[in-house]
Amino acid sequence: MKLKKATKPLRLLFMNAALIQWLGIWLTGFGTTHWVLYWPAAFFSFAAITGICPGLMITRAIFRE
Repeated sequence: MKLKKATKPLRLLFMNAALIQWLGIWLTGFGTTHWVLYWPAAFFSFAAITGICPGLMITRAIFRE
């Protein structure tokens, strides 16, 4: 499977989603928030920084662009 990076608008969407989740975690309290909520925030941050999104790669493989 060829590695295809996310476009700039999609990376901006990932960054906005990550920032909103990190803000929610911060407002709730890092010690209070369940650890499961850190996963999507970390994945969105990774996807925004690198352009590599595993979920997008799987979706493209299933629907074969």
